[in-house]
Amino acid sequence: MSDRLYVSYWLRGSEDAAMLRHFGKVLRLFPFSRLRPGALLTVCAVEISEPAVFERAFPETPEVSELLAAAQDFRSDDCAVEVEAAWDLWQYDGEWKLAPARARLTWFGPRFEREADEQLCIDFGLEDLFLPQPELAGSLAMIRSNIRSLLHLVREIGDSLPVERRLLWSESGGNFAERLQAALTA
Repeated sequence: MSDRLYVSYWLRGSEDAAMLRHFGKVLRLFPFSRLRPGALLTVCAVEISEPAVFERAFPETPEVSELLAAAQDFRSDDCAVEVEAAWDLWQYDGEWKLAPARARLTWFGPRFEREADEQLCIDFGLEDLFLPQPELAGSLAMIRSNIRSLLHLVREIGDSLPVERRLLWSESGGNFAERLQAALTA
């Protein structure tokens, strides 16, 4: 079973008042899928296991201002704002093709209960989308393109926000860079 791949960001001087403004910068950088438009906005209070206090589906890819306006009434230091959408990555299904891959971008208020104290976490989906599979012809070139897309987004976000540190990680706690290196040398 494949692990999920994440990137977490910790920001300098992050305040609740800047939460949605910073999240808006991230959403403007995210390459929403052209193949599967749309997004789901969810606001959770206190901790992720609590029922959502607000949820709204956008059937077409919304303007970032629409997403932020919908979340504005729920801005609080004990809330998390989450946008689930897709972005287009190379995937193998009998042949290589660009296809929508689910991603979840979550901005945490400072008092929202979570294991790490990051302000932003992006769930990129299964790490298999970013690991070469030598048994599949053309895997290295397609996965390289996916990795470039991921690193480009991570770098752009880092350049747009006052990032103190960031961490690319998988849910098992394993070192993704080591797994990638092992896959490339196999």
